[in-house]
Amino acid sequence: MADHLASIYGTEKDKVNCSFYFKIGACRHGDRCSRKHVKPVFSQTVLLSNVYQNPSHDTTCTMTEAQLQEHFDLFYEDIFVELAKYGEIEEMNVCDNVGDHLVGNVYVRYRIEEDAQKAVDALNNRYYAGRPLYAELSPVTDFGEACCRQYENAECTRGGFCNFMHLKLVTREVRKELFEAQKASLKMLGKSSSSSKRSRSPEVKRERRERSRSRSRDSRRRSRRDDDDRSYDRDRRRDRGERDYERY
Repeated sequence: MADHLASIYGTEKDKVNCSFYFKIGACRHGDRCSRKHVKPVFSQTVLLSNVYQNPSHDTTCTMTEAQLQEHFDLFYEDIFVELAKYGEIEEMNVCDNVGDHLVGNVYVRYRIEEDAQKAVDALNNRYYAGRPLYAELSPVTDFGEACCRQYENAECTRGGFCNFMHLKLVTREVRKELFEAQKASLKMLGKSSSSSKRSRSPEVKRERRERSRSRSRDSRRRSRRDDDDRSYDRDRRRDRGERDYERY
């Protein structure tokens, strides 16, 4: 029974836990959902709800496609640089849905769970574009399951009200530059930590010398014991030979 419940957990067959919340970290029913929304205690992923305001969702928007993409690239870069202050980012995605539970959502997955928690604690006291930020740990770990495959193939018939993620894509060059800059920054931090290891090298050398002396002392003791054992064996053989000679 336990194996069966574990196998259906977070799926459509699960009648207790909400599969949509498990997959995308949000549900259109919110707190009124008839199924449980199990909020994770630990997670690598942080959800920032309703942060990105897409100008194209405004009916009076007159921006061109190029201007809209530039607007989003600047937003993506701004958010990425800020969130990277809390730890190494593995992936960051922004929803382009128009449903209330997904519109403008930003999902960021950190390499380490502790960094995600640190980001949540700090961001809930921050503002962006004059609006307060709402951050929480998200159960989403596999964005492949959270995203709408039909949308990726330009076949989704639900449009912006789809209950699966429709991701707004950042320009490839911008994304590459951001992750390369993060990699370079982490490499610099790695160099500083290695230099601190070098500063502790005399202590390491002393410990190695002490271990070497200890091993040499032990080997000398074992050598003396072996010599004593061999001497004892020779004496026993000599005594046994003398007794045999007397008997003869």
